[in-house]
Amino acid sequence: GAGAGGDGKKKENKDGLDAKKEEDFATWYNQIVVRSELIEFYDISGCYVLRPWSYAMWDRVREFLDAEIRKRGVENAYFPLFVSEARLNAEKDHVEGFMPEVAWVTRSGQAELEEHVAVRPTSETIMYPSFSKWIRSHRDLPLKINQWSNVVRWEFKHPTPFLRSREFLWQEGHTAYSTLEQASGEVVDVLSIYKQVYEDILAVPVIRGTKSEIEKFAGGLYTTTVEGFIPANGRAIQGATSHCLGQNFAKMFNILFEDEHGVRQMVWQNSWGLTTRTLGVMIMVHGDNTGLVLPPRVAPVQCVIIPILKPKDPAATAAVQERTDAVKEELSAVGIRVRVEDRQDKTPGWKYNFWELKGVPLRIELGPRDVENSVVTACKRFNGEKVSVSNDGLAGAVQSMLDDIQAAMLNRAREERDSRISRADSWAGFMAGIESANMVLTPWCKNSDCEESVKSRSGIESRQAASGQEEDVRGLTGSAKTLCMPFDEELARIGAEKPREGDSCFACDAQAQDLCLW
Repeated sequence: GAGAGGDGKKKENKDGLDAKKEEDFATWYNQIVVRSELIEFYDISGCYVLRPWSYAMWDRVREFLDAEIRKRGVENAYFPLFVSEARLNAEKDHVEGFMPEVAWVTRSGQAELEEHVAVRPTSETIMYPSFSKWIRSHRDLPLKINQWSNVVRWEFKHPTPFLRSREFLWQEGHTAYSTLEQASGEVVDVLSIYKQVYEDILAVPVIRGTKSEIEKFAGGLYTTTVEGFIPANGRAIQGATSHCLGQNFAKMFNILFEDEHGVRQMVWQNSWGLTTRTLGVMIMVHGDNTGLVLPPRVAPVQCVIIPILKPKDPAATAAVQERTDAVKEELSAVGIRVRVEDRQDKTPGWKYNFWELKGVPLRIELGPRDVENSVVTACKRFNGEKVSVSNDGLAGAVQSMLDDIQAAMLNRAREERDSRISRADSWAGFMAGIESANMVLTPWCKNSDCEESVKSRSGIESRQAASGQEEDVRGLTGSAKTLCMPFDEELARIGAEKPREGDSCFACDAQAQDLCLW
C-alpha cells in the first residue's frame, strides 16, 4: 500500500489522486473531494451533493456546536425559506450588501407572481418581524434563537465545493438583549465556540479578531471573525463570523421593549453563523497527496480494522476473524467509531489505499502472527507511523493514540501557520510578505480610504510583478485585503505589541490605531 504520510509511491488511477497538492492545488482539491466520496457534482453549477462521508463530518460539527449554544440558553427554531421583496428591502445597507447574490422566485407554473419572493441569503429580515411581536417587556429578554438550515447565495465567482457554493448548510444564531454590553459579551463568547470548532474538532488553527468597517457585515455595528489560513495556496479564509448588529434592525423592524422604569427602548441584537465551509478548510489544511487526513474528533470512522486472512489456513483465518470481532467490540464499547473492512474481493493493499484516501485516522492490521503474539499493528494516517499494540488495555491505548493524533495535527498545523505570518512596518515589507504568499501583520490607521488604496495599489503591483513571469500555480496575483484586527490575546500569543503614540500606518503614514492582519 501507499505510505500513509503521503510519500509512498501510488499507482496513478481513478481511485487515488494523481494531482499534487503543492503543484496544482485546485485540481488536487477537486479530485480529493470527489474521489474520497465527500461530494458528487450536480447539474446546476455551484450546487453539490453532500455524500454520507462528508455529511457525517457536518453532523460531528453540528452536535458539538448545538450542545455548546444550548448550554447558553439558545433555542432552536425554523423560519421560512422565502422572504418578500418588501421585507428584504427594509434595511438599506443590509440589502445592498446581499442584493447581487439574491435568488428570486418570479413564476408559479407559467403565471408571473404578483410579488417576487427571494430565497433566503440570510434570515435577519425573515426573523425580525416575529421578534417585534415576541418582545414587549424587559422580561422577554434576552431572546436567543438559532436555526439550522440551508441558504442560497447565487455567487457568480468561481464555485468551489464547501468553500463557495450557491447553496450551503449553516447555523444562524439571532439574539436580542436590553444592553450593548450584554450583546457584546455574547459576540465574543460565540466566537470562542467557533474557535473551539476549528481547533478542538477540526485541528485547524484560527485567529480571532474584528473586521474593518469595509469588511464588516452589511447593516451591522461591528463584526468579529475567526480567520484560517491555507498554507498550500497562501490564502487566508474567513472561518466563521459573529456580528453585533447594534440597533439598526431594531429601528427598521420596530423591536422595542419596556424597561424596568416603563421607558420604551430598542433592543441590541447579534447574529452569528458557521457553515459547511468548515469542512473545506479542514480538507485543505490537512489533506495530502494520498487523500484526506481526518482529525479523530471529526472522522466518521476513527479506526478501521483490516483482517489479513490466509484462505489456505482455515484455522488461522478463523482465529483472525474471531479476534477481529473481539477488537471491534472492545473499541466500540468505549465509544470509538470503528469499522471492519472485510470485503472478500479486495486485497489488503487496495484496502489500505482506500481507507488512506478516506482519511481514517488509525488503521489496525490483524494477521495470524498478530493473533499469535497477542498484539495488533496500528498505523497512524497523519504521519504513517506504525506501532505494535498489546491486546492488554487495547481500547485505552487506541483512545490515547487518537487523542495524541488530534493534538499533534493541531500543533503541526499551528506551527506551519505561524511560520507564514510576516510582520511589516513599511509598504515594501508588506508587499514582500504578500508576494511570499504569507499573511502580513502591520500597524494600520483603520481608515477606509487607506484600506481601499491598499487594495488597489497592491493589486496593481502584484500584477506588474507577475507580468512576464511564468504563471504561479497558486494564482496569487490579486489585491490584498484586511482579514481582521486580532484580539489582544491573539497578539500576545505571537508576541506582537499594539502601536504606540508616534507609530505610523505602514501604508499612509497617519497615526497607527491598531495591528491589522492582511
